[in-house]
Amino acid sequence: MMDLQAFFEQERGVGADLVIAIVIATEGSTYRKPGALMLLSSSGRRAGLLSGGCLEGDLHEHALKMLADDRRCMMHRYDNRSSEDPIWGLGLGCEGSMTIFLLRCGIGDSYEPLTSIFSSLAQNQAVDLLVDLRNGGVIATDSAVSAQTSSIDCFRLRVAPPLRLLICGAGPDAEPLFEFAHRLGWKVTLLDHRPAYAVPHRFSGAELVKQVELDEWAKGLDLDPYSAAVVMSHHLGADAQYLDKLARSRITYIGLLGPPARKERLLADLGPLAAELTTRLRAPVGLNLGGRTPESIALSIVAEIQAAFSLNAV
Repeated sequence: MMDLQAFFEQERGVGADLVIAIVIATEGSTYRKPGALMLLSSSGRRAGLLSGGCLEGDLHEHALKMLADDRRCMMHRYDNRSSEDPIWGLGLGCEGSMTIFLLRCGIGDSYEPLTSIFSSLAQNQAVDLLVDLRNGGVIATDSAVSAQTSSIDCFRLRVAPPLRLLICGAGPDAEPLFEFAHRLGWKVTLLDHRPAYAVPHRFSGAELVKQVELDEWAKGLDLDPYSAAVVMSHHLGADAQYLDKLARSRITYIGLLGPPARKERLLADLGPLAAELTTRLRAPVGLNLGGRTPESIALSIVAEIQAAFSLNAV
């Protein structure tokens, strides 16, 4: 969604009309699932993917025609479940079908609903909208109107805010971890007590890079919005200070870099507070993917966090 937002801001800046493409139904094998979004611009540019790049060009042609005809919305379906019918000559071979709803969004309607969507996400708030598939009407919704979502003429669009990652320790091996997380669209904060490491230009695009005093590193920092935290300062005393505050937080995923013996020592130092980490601490952090380089370790950490939240494990 961060890439989509940057694209939205650029296209709105030049006054281009946009079309929101929303996957509303799939059958069989498809690259993306219901709720996936991409943006198509009257300028000829587009952002996001609904397939592996196979259908986006054709979809953009439909979007441009819709804009030219001054239509508010339309539906388009791609069906490649029959081996005898390769889609419009491209022969995707995905053995699935995808129904996509196209919704106009431009100057005339103040770029809604995109303006509201990105405004909510910027405030770390989830978006829950009810889209009328007959006329393109969009209203904010909640559980009070959930009964309406069963209508075949409506689609409930839910967009979660980007995962927010707190990295405690901004040493050299934090750089690939940040890069992978940033590439996934996560909002990343990096903290370190060492001024040589807490340097913003090393982490271009980070939400926050800050030098902290260890005994009050969480002062002025609201930990509640963070989805996950990784402790990796390589300094035993610093890691203890980080874990102390994280144990008191509501962050559901807390990763600790280092061998099991190091974890046990730190937990022993925490005393009774260690019980608060029982179900949340991943140590050693990361999936066992093999590899010993900072990049491979960073990949294992990001993969574990991605899996944990995607599979609703935390």
